[in-house]
Amino acid sequence: MSKLLNEELLSALPDLYTQENATDPLCHIKLFTPDSNWTWYIIELSKSDGDTCFGYVQGLEHELGYFTLSELDSIKGKLGLGIERDTSFTPVRLSVVKGEAS
Repeated sequence: MSKLLNEELLSALPDLYTQENATDPLCHIKLFTPDSNWTWYIIELSKSDGDTCFGYVQGLEHELGYFTLSELDSIKGKLGLGIERDTSFTPVRLSVVKGEAS
């Protein structure tokens, strides 16, 4: 299990590929590095491995893509801080996140 998400959060996420035909999918969880400018919005999670996510990433570029929770668990920012979950984040549509990123 990921250090970033508890079992309740993991089980509530849609399975990988179930949202692929959605024109404006819901971003369920926001993860971020407190000491840099990277943010990950989780749209789906693979129920088969419990690790692979699909979502929107804001970093050097802003793009949809795949990432793993295990990789995010191991990342440290410039000051040695790990990735955190934004506990005050309320799920929003991807279009809203993209609008804020512009």
